Amino acid sequence: MSFSKDFLWGAASAAHQIEGGYLDDGKGPGIWDHFEHEEGRIEFGENADVSCDHYHHMKEDIALMKQIGLKSYRFSVSWPRVMPEGIGKVNEKGLKFYSDLVDELKSAGIEPMVTLFHWNLPMALYEKGGWKNPEIVDWFAEYVEVVVKCLGDRVKYWMTFNEYQMFVGLGYQIGAMAPFENNDIKTMLDISVNVFKSHGRAVSVIRKYSKLDAKIGMAPTGNVWVPKDDTPDEVEKCRKKSFAIDPYGFLMGNAWWADPIFLGHFPEGSEEAFGDMLPKLTKEEWDEIAQPLDFYGFNVYEGTVRYPLDPNNYGPYEYQGSAHTMMGWSVTPRVLYYAPKFFYERYHKPIMITENGMAGMDWKALDGKVHDYQRIDFTNRYLLELERAIDDGIEVIGYQHWSIMDNFEWCHGYKMRFGLIYVDYETMERTLKDSAYWYKEVIATNGESLHKH
Repeated sequence: MSFSKDFLWGAASAAHQIEGGYLDDGKGPGIWDHFEHEEGRIEFGENADVSCDHYHHMKEDIALMKQIGLKSYRFSVSWPRVMPEGIGKVNEKGLKFYSDLVDELKSAGIEPMVTLFHWNLPMALYEKGGWKNPEIVDWFAEYVEVVVKCLGDRVKYWMTFNEYQMFVGLGYQIGAMAPFENNDIKTMLDISVNVFKSHGRAVSVIRKYSKLDAKIGMAPTGNVWVPKDDTPDEVEKCRKKSFAIDPYGFLMGNAWWADPIFLGHFPEGSEEAFGDMLPKLTKEEWDEIAQPLDFYGFNVYEGTVRYPLDPNNYGPYEYQGSAHTMMGWSVTPRVLYYAPKFFYERYHKPIMITENGMAGMDWKALDGKVHDYQRIDFTNRYLLELERAIDDGIEVIGYQHWSIMDNFEWCHGYKMRFGLIYVDYETMERTLKDSAYWYKEVIATNGESLHKH
């Protein structure tokens, strides 16, 4: 079986991480623009004011994507670039940037995939309560309508949110990402419901205004446990752990975000975990939240992550001397078999790997090239496991490598390099890494070259 003939080989990015153009052409500030300028938030005091300057290098970057042979490209739209105040006035220059981006992709033969929210909430809306304010359901719908009316005649693939676990869990509970807040469980449950409703309303808006047969999903992440072996008992243990609910770490899990959207109810164990704090929703609210979606997107880098982490304990796939990337994430290729398997069997939707990749120790060598063998080996191992999932009957429709280029890695600043394209942040020169040429062959052979070792 292996990869289908129309498999969506691609790469991904996020607006705030690559665009720069901080306040160019009428863009408003988002929460990341604001908080990353505060002392101590970002490593080395860096910010994304310029980043990769993709806002001014868009055509050059898409030419490189075409050279790699991408079939698809997942990017996000910056809400504050399109609507500087979050609602009301539309910034036509900002909207035109994305329209031109889509046109450029289409002319290069690359399928555009739009993520509507990748973390950078307009600062004006944050000051009105942001995700704590139930009005955000209407605010988000207004923004989505503007974007879909503009791009919906050319964009087929849509994702509502990127990584609920991070922008809600780390942003509002743990305080490790913008807006760096620490809130109680009741507040986090209410925020979750506002996000669920915003997702549902966005799906309604996309269906209403898209001129194409829209394919809609989302792009969560989450902890997936990889069994020590493939015996049924071990697999079931890890399946249960991967969808478990607990009163503290629930925001980092899979079931909390996916069960309401795909199954129309809170996950099993929610009432026991939260009691009277668990929000009560009407049938009409559940119907909007749980509208049918077309695929399950998933951002996946490693498996078997304990949360909260216990520094005195190794997990089943973290042991003394185990392999880690520059981010400190464990190298566990089998997660790209088990994650699609678990999600497909639970939610019965085609799987899209919306992010997968690694931060490497990359630099330009004396010969002017970037020899990132470890990224090639990492990606090869993970893709072989994805192929195994497909061969076992799991419907996987695409793979988006993270990321298309080195970029601003949130609180890590520019220290971590995830890209297929090397970016010199002083000169803005782009260089295709060895992994980009390797990935070009993978795409051209539709995965057959993965077996050349």
